Amino acid sequence: MIRIGRISYANVTPLFHALSEHFPCDGYRFTGGVPAHLNAMLAAGEIDVCPSSSIEYAVHPDRYLILPDVSISSTGAVASVLLFSRLPISELDGRTVLLSSESATSVNLLKILLQKRFGLTCRYAVTSLPPDEALRESPALLLIGDTALRAAMTADGLQVYDLGSLWHEWTGLPFVFALWFCTRSAAAERCRELQELAGQLVIAKRYAERDCAVIAATSPEMAWMGRERLIAYWRDNISYDLTADHVEGLKLFYRYSFELGLIGVNPQPEFLPMPA
Repeated sequence: MIRIGRISYANVTPLFHALSEHFPCDGYRFTGGVPAHLNAMLAAGEIDVCPSSSIEYAVHPDRYLILPDVSISSTGAVASVLLFSRLPISELDGRTVLLSSESATSVNLLKILLQKRFGLTCRYAVTSLPPDEALRESPALLLIGDTALRAAMTADGLQVYDLGSLWHEWTGLPFVFALWFCTRSAAAERCRELQELAGQLVIAKRYAERDCAVIAATSPEMAWMGRERLIAYWRDNISYDLTADHVEGLKLFYRYSFELGLIGVNPQPEFLPMPA
């Protein structure tokens, strides 16, 4: 049985819905969680494959193989990785920016943007405070996932910067927030099953794109996002593709992360081999 991590965010709901709707999943066991928790489970060998933070692959490229042609990414605004600030971004130099603890990928992206694009030197601290309280302690706060989507609905008076937009405007490339990757041990033991899952995901992402309005009708996120906003988020912000341009964006992210000392090596993406 393949043990699959399932990110508990709205950005991946359509893909998992399409996978379970169109393919038999009796050979899969799903475990939910936020990216940081699932990264730890994958590293510990407690799950075999997961849509996991793209920086996690860069930290341990010797442990993992990437499933081809599928990601969680954006070309432009992602809508769910947001910097909330009481000041214009240019005025954050020398100040402390508070961070979500849920995704190292988004944290590293923020550090790259602030230092390399805007030339800022900031301090960083992780917080678990509610957004309103956090922004009373610090001028800026990074939020991701459903927390960011919720906060954006009541962000009156704040500057809101979409990290997907900032990256694309600067580089012209998509940003890959999460990759599907498996442990090398799982690939050695269950290569055929993982290849089958990889093929199913490529088909499932097309169903997810086609059926997002139908999926929204039964999704728990609709209760707080509203139907039209949820569909627009999936249709306009989230991409499940992993094209050559996505891979180039991923490589650039890794290179910048390495140059800033955020990761120890500058890895080349290595993929699960697929049958011809």
